Amino acid sequence: MAEPVQGPVGRLRHLCHRYQEYVKRHPAATAQLESTVRGLSYLLPGRFSDSHELSELVYSASNLLVLLNDWILRKELHRSLPVSLPQQKLLTWLSVLECMEVFAEMGAAKVWGETGRWAIIVLIQLAKAILRLLLLLWYKAGIQTSPPIVPLDRRQSLQQGDAEAHSTGREQIYVGKRSSRVMRCLESTPSLHSRHWGAPQQREEKQSQRALEMDQPPTPLGIQETIAESIYVTRPLLHLLSLGLWGQRSWKPWLLSAFLDITSLSLLSDMKELNKRERMEIRRRTILLLYYLLRSPFYDRYSEGRILFLLRLLADYIPGVGLVTRPLMDYLPAWQKIYFYNWG
Repeated sequence: MAEPVQGPVGRLRHLCHRYQEYVKRHPAATAQLESTVRGLSYLLPGRFSDSHELSELVYSASNLLVLLNDWILRKELHRSLPVSLPQQKLLTWLSVLECMEVFAEMGAAKVWGETGRWAIIVLIQLAKAILRLLLLLWYKAGIQTSPPIVPLDRRQSLQQGDAEAHSTGREQIYVGKRSSRVMRCLESTPSLHSRHWGAPQQREEKQSQRALEMDQPPTPLGIQETIAESIYVTRPLLHLLSLGLWGQRSWKPWLLSAFLDITSLSLLSDMKELNKRERMEIRRRTILLLYYLLRSPFYDRYSEGRILFLLRLLADYIPGVGLVTRPLMDYLPAWQKIYFYNWG
């Protein structure tokens, strides 16, 4: 028997191996841990000094935890992403950047001030643009979706694990001779956390349909669609450049960014054959156009007073709503100061 590797590196590898085994054996408890960490991030703001930075750190850690656990479970279930290995690495780095960008901005502002904050913003946006352009132009990844890697359906993975535990690989069912009703035998009853109350055939159909939708290849883009997606990818860099040229109080960066987003969506609107993820992404980008009402200078000159008046009105005249609207009113000024909340 081999001797265990001594030293910090050996202990760290052993700890990582034990954690991977725990995630594989207890995916439901892992999901609960992720929810607990994320819920903790909502309770921290306003409790003490630097609570906003700590809250964002916890929230970023919860997203990274989900990314790590999904990777472990995909490896265990032999369900890797339907792309090449170099493309998987680019998607992983892009996901890590999106998980950490807000905390990196807040941490840089705390340590290095405004100069360091804007330097981090430019570096992150530049890195994201390069990764997205590589995916778009080199790997022909099609429309860039958010998040870059779809979170694993834990319920489906649990049910799949229970199904694989049976030697037959399928549920044992009984069909009534008179009623023709399909019933599950007691021997094939799944564990409580993955139990469902539909017919066995329904579950298999839903799982196969969901897997088919998630594994659909990206829709090939023509020249017009590639230009549209390139505009969307480079829009943050052009916005930062315009901020440097005309300043944060100027209308020109706001108008330029809105024009680029609307142009990109207009050019993509001619595409009819899109898979489910791509349709959801186009819908998400369209809804995010409402963010321009909350972005300066439009927010400072037009939206702020009306939004605060509406929130105050709801809090004063509708019982219970103030529990949500008053903290939101207090948080809006802090939210406005974070670039990646507004423009990321």
